[in-house]
Amino acid sequence: MDAKQHLYLVDGSAYIFRAYHRLPPLTNPQGTPVGAVYGYTTMLWKLADDLHKADGPTHLAVILDAGSKSFRNDLYDEYKANRPPPPEDLVPQFPLIRDATRAFSLPCIEEQGLEADDLIASYARAATLRGWDVTIVSSDKDLMQLVGTCVGTNGDEACIDMLDTMKNQRIDVPQVIEKFGVPPEKVGDVLALMGDSVDNVPGIRGIGPKTASKLINEYGDLESALAAAPDMKPSKMRESLIEQADMARLSRVLVALKEDAALPLPLDDFKLGEIPPDPLKSFLSEHGFSSLLRKLGAEPPATPPTGDGAAPDAAATPQGNRQPLPEWPAVDREAYACVQAMGELEQWIARAFEARVVAIDTETSSLDSMRADLVGISLALGPNDACYIPLGHGGSDMFAEKPVQVDKAAALSALKPLLESDAVLKIGQNIKYDLTVLARAGESVGGIAVSPMQDTMVMSFCLDAGRSETGINGHGMDELSATHLGHQPMTFKEVCGTGKKAISFAEVPLADATRYAAEDADVTWRLYHLFAPRMADEGATRIYNRVDRPLVPVVAAMERHGIKVDRERLAALSAEFAREIEALETQIHEAAGGPFTIGSPKQLGEVLFDKLGYKGGKKGKSGQYSTDQSVLERLADEGADVARLVLDWRQLSKLKSTYTDALQAAINPDTGRVHTSYSLVGAQTGRLSSTDPNLQNIPVRTEIGRQIRDAFVAEEGNVLLAADYSQIELRLAAHIADVPALKEAFEAGEDIHARTATEMFGHVDRDTRGRAKTINFAILYGISRWGLAGRLGVTPEEAQEMIDRYFERFPGIQRYIHETLESVRECGFSQTLFGRKTWFPRIGSKNQAERQGSERAAINAPIQGTSADIIKRAMARMMPALEDAGLGHVRMLLQVHDELVFELPQADVDAAKPVIERVMAQAAAPSVRLTVPLGIDIGTGKSWGEAH
Repeated sequence: MDAKQHLYLVDGSAYIFRAYHRLPPLTNPQGTPVGAVYGYTTMLWKLADDLHKADGPTHLAVILDAGSKSFRNDLYDEYKANRPPPPEDLVPQFPLIRDATRAFSLPCIEEQGLEADDLIASYARAATLRGWDVTIVSSDKDLMQLVGTCVGTNGDEACIDMLDTMKNQRIDVPQVIEKFGVPPEKVGDVLALMGDSVDNVPGIRGIGPKTASKLINEYGDLESALAAAPDMKPSKMRESLIEQADMARLSRVLVALKEDAALPLPLDDFKLGEIPPDPLKSFLSEHGFSSLLRKLGAEPPATPPTGDGAAPDAAATPQGNRQPLPEWPAVDREAYACVQAMGELEQWIARAFEARVVAIDTETSSLDSMRADLVGISLALGPNDACYIPLGHGGSDMFAEKPVQVDKAAALSALKPLLESDAVLKIGQNIKYDLTVLARAGESVGGIAVSPMQDTMVMSFCLDAGRSETGINGHGMDELSATHLGHQPMTFKEVCGTGKKAISFAEVPLADATRYAAEDADVTWRLYHLFAPRMADEGATRIYNRVDRPLVPVVAAMERHGIKVDRERLAALSAEFAREIEALETQIHEAAGGPFTIGSPKQLGEVLFDKLGYKGGKKGKSGQYSTDQSVLERLADEGADVARLVLDWRQLSKLKSTYTDALQAAINPDTGRVHTSYSLVGAQTGRLSSTDPNLQNIPVRTEIGRQIRDAFVAEEGNVLLAADYSQIELRLAAHIADVPALKEAFEAGEDIHARTATEMFGHVDRDTRGRAKTINFAILYGISRWGLAGRLGVTPEEAQEMIDRYFERFPGIQRYIHETLESVRECGFSQTLFGRKTWFPRIGSKNQAERQGSERAAINAPIQGTSADIIKRAMARMMPALEDAGLGHVRMLLQVHDELVFELPQADVDAAKPVIERVMAQAAAPSVRLTVPLGIDIGTGKSWGEAH
């Protein structure tokens, strides 16, 4: 009797995307992107090795998706409509991945109109009918419907299981039940109820996986649950089951796998044999995969010249088995070239096309990218292989002697094809600034849009956010160079001077300008080639490629758009605030028994604690009393009118200077709009920060804050649209900590603070809801009993009782806090759901204040960081979605915490709202599948205040 056959079916599409997001961007010697190809090849090779050692398959095939459309689109035209298009640099790799499969002499199966899952199901069914065991190499939840399917009797069954190579775990019936709460044959019913935001399977709104599995376990199957709905007790779930029954039935058809498709190749063609070396050797050689060639026992091709962009395949392995980095020569500023003729520039451009990787930097007249004039551009192709192209030197005096330099328009025209070529990777340090400068300068040549790009500043942030005790205090180029390269670059002050003798960069002699500017590009090139292999080894590739890198051009465009402000309204507010400030000063002086300098902490402390005799004053090392906000708030609560008035005075003074005065000065004279600058590395948790001006600290819930927002207005004929995530951090806490009561409340659309009040206090009124709201947010920030006591106006003992009761009602939160702190103490960092690391080097500090501060931040970082990741993903997907809907003219202007602000014609509001809401609600998918819905609040108006 022949040995039993065992067929392995590899879900190749899943391998492709895992490989793409696992490795840094790589190019082969021809300049074609091959990062995903290399990753796919190594993963397929590892699978073959592992299976061979385990005496695994007798037959094996790789199954791929032939395209984005299938017969399901005929049933439901919105099926998979939310999936973003594949990344630009992945598209040319698809045919190479098919070549890689065939290079292993393995069948590569795909069929138009069918999904890979359908082919896998059909082959699996056919194989079991022949008595073969089948293993599906995938972790796809849809394929779990097939697990445990057996044909035969008397202990001679042919069965189907799955292998998740990511977790190195077999998936059989128990694992499916653990995941879905139902056996494999019921998974389709659960999926039909809960829907799938990744594939845009509608399901029933408000029903999540736990509710779905509960219903199926109780009623047996989908149809029985729908039939029983009219007799269920009144609830939103009952209404949804009745009203959306047809969508559930449609969803059941969409998630069902087609098991009777015609088989493109017979099963016998899948028989495994020895891998012929020649096709594989040829493939590996063509793409420069040197380490894999050595693994095959073949000689690798000659090492290409440094900087040619060839794929450093050994450097890409996640195990860290890298080839040593090149022994770069020390930075030599005298080696740089100054390009002063068009012929020289054309030679550098040609060399950059050959290299496929070029570092770029701009020199300008201002730090404000919206007011800066382009003075010059520097390029680097390798260590010390850099140049500076002066374009605007000679100073502002029209009679000043100007050095020989390439005409700016001609130079930009020549550089444009290089900067826009998909075949050449552009590297920058804070490249967002350069994008805006080049976009504005390039208007004379029809605009310049740099693509593709990498940003060493953002790479550093993804690797080392918060890692201050290692010497990495920031992500600026000078700091990164000193820390990672041991080299201190020239400073701007060295070439331009300081004080009254300072000159603009346009006046710097070309020799000095070349040393300074070309060095910046050289250092940036080196930093990129130092960071790129670290990204894969240290798990930063996912967050960089899926969240931060796609955001760079999006934020640059938002900054260029800016937002209009009403100068007259701001001036009126400034005048009103000035009158109120003056009145407050009079009241403060009267309450204090005489005049003093209110803005002086020293004088204020002496008035409060020495002259007026209030208790509790504490002097610091400087010998003066502390008069910070917490001290004044405590005194105000105790009845000190002076403290209350000073708090009002401080707020008004800050709002006047920071906003109503500063915003008028910030209006760009050319655009008439305010252009804030967003930093992608300014907040440790990954949130964007806003400067020049800072638009993120405008008070949210006060009347004064609304008045300031009223000054942000739309152009004539347009409106502003504000889309805000509702309680996103609480929703994420419910998901991350797995708190059933909170998840059920969010799924049902309940008032979460009222639900917490019921759980905590047994009833809901204005007081208990307010306390519940404070507790909900405070707990997530790791608040102490004393901190909560201060916020609620109770004793520390009463606050501790509330904390204990909260943890008793929501044990998942306490478990989350404990596990998070244990993990951070062990490994030094926390992680968001998308893999963003935030380091906490002081988590074990002997200084109690430092240690407790790190602990509070560590508790909050995974939640706040995940929230930041989600809104960033929404921003990156927003404009493509709007363009697909014919709304490409809608502009995204601002991002403030959990809110996005758009400007659009009034007539397009109804069309834009559902697109914006859908993109924001589904921003986590497919990387993360949330077990709570993301709520979006949308408002519109002529001003931001009205829309907000």
